[in-house]
Amino acid sequence: MKLSRDFANKSACLSITLSSRIKHILHCTLFVTVLCLFQYFSSVLKVPDDPAEEDNPWIQYGVFGTCTLYALRFVTFLSLPQVIFNVIGLTFYNCFPDKVTLKGSPLLAPYVCIRVVTRGDYPELVKNNVNRNMNKCIDSGLENFLIEVVTDKPIGLEPQRKVRELVVPTDYQTTTGALFKARALQYCLEDKVNILNDNDWIVHLDEETFLTENSVRGILNFVMDGKHHIGQGLITYANEEVVNWITTLADSFRVSDDMGKLRAQFYWFHKPLFSFKGSFVVTQVAAERAVSFDNGRDGSIAEDCYFAMKAYSMGYSFNFIEGDMWEKSPFTLMDFIQQRKRWIQGILLVVHSKAIPLRYKWLLGCAFYSWVTLPLSVSNILLAAWFPIPCPAIMDFTVVFIGGVNIYMFIFGVLKSFNVYRFGFLKLCLCLMSAVAVLPFNLIIENIAVLWGYFGNKHKFYVVNKNIGNPITV
Repeated sequence: MKLSRDFANKSACLSITLSSRIKHILHCTLFVTVLCLFQYFSSVLKVPDDPAEEDNPWIQYGVFGTCTLYALRFVTFLSLPQVIFNVIGLTFYNCFPDKVTLKGSPLLAPYVCIRVVTRGDYPELVKNNVNRNMNKCIDSGLENFLIEVVTDKPIGLEPQRKVRELVVPTDYQTTTGALFKARALQYCLEDKVNILNDNDWIVHLDEETFLTENSVRGILNFVMDGKHHIGQGLITYANEEVVNWITTLADSFRVSDDMGKLRAQFYWFHKPLFSFKGSFVVTQVAAERAVSFDNGRDGSIAEDCYFAMKAYSMGYSFNFIEGDMWEKSPFTLMDFIQQRKRWIQGILLVVHSKAIPLRYKWLLGCAFYSWVTLPLSVSNILLAAWFPIPCPAIMDFTVVFIGGVNIYMFIFGVLKSFNVYRFGFLKLCLCLMSAVAVLPFNLIIENIAVLWGYFGNKHKFYVVNKNIGNPITV
């Protein structure tokens, strides 16, 4: 027991002494190793000693069967654009940056409104998080700020100089009939409600999101730089107490996604080519009011995605923000499925929206349909063994490359989320093995969400349970 504890302590010390650059090099080395092993064990890199003549699939399976098998194989390529962006983000940019340092005085920073939108079903959670985030802002040197809680039901926050509770009237309606979170966000932008100037900034958080000192410094650097209108940063899910290990390990993919394609699209193009998520979003007030959240029912399910693509089509500039914020993964598997289902339904409405030109959302469409066709892509694992078909070497190489990158996304997400100093080396290794072990289960869960989301009611907004109570659907 003592030996294990000493080993964990030594590992933690080693993690601290390793420089940011060395950590990134080790991660890239592991990345390349995983991809090479995938290619090796798939026999793409091996040359058979005695190659045999392959059967003709057109004769063996018929025209319809062969066309179906090839079509299913090509479905896998829908995810290739985002896979390429993930590789760029995870390798071209340091994935283990040092602590964020301020590039200017917080006293000279523009006014920042930290806006939290909630239905008001978890008042104690909101109160505790407001107090915690307030203290974090003060500790980080933020001076000109306001924490604004926008709620459908009164929370009862204690009156403070830097806290504002804004209750959305029950009879409030937007001009296009926006619903749910989009309706509340639009209410804040109304002339008689908004108290911010066009040059001020809004930081959008979910009700369970925790600020960190790094994220506050990153926000300050972003708003003081002022070159871009909208920004977003990293969110991690394995901080403090882990409520559900399965959903937390599954969300490790989202951490890699933030460090991968999110950074690549913002650093390279300063555009949300694949959209973005709805928390840790920083917007300039003038830009947010011009884009607005008043986008009808179809823009109310994945309001963040719709807002990003609309802002992109209007020419606004985006960038990645340094630092990370903390959230919790869904506490139950049903919440996890319902969350994914809502995302699928909301993004589908955005992809099919006639209000956003195709040239702005075709990459989002590729990413979305690679998700929607996940059951078909997964079926290739069995079909390739049961009904083999001859394919060009480059095609087999690319398919295995896509699979290898997606598997490594879970591995890297664990490395980024689970701090060896807090968990110890042995527990970190166990988390890595568990992330890979739960992959089949995660695929089943994702496939259920895809099928349910695609064929279910598209205009329901499921609120993920924050207190392990009864779920709320509106």
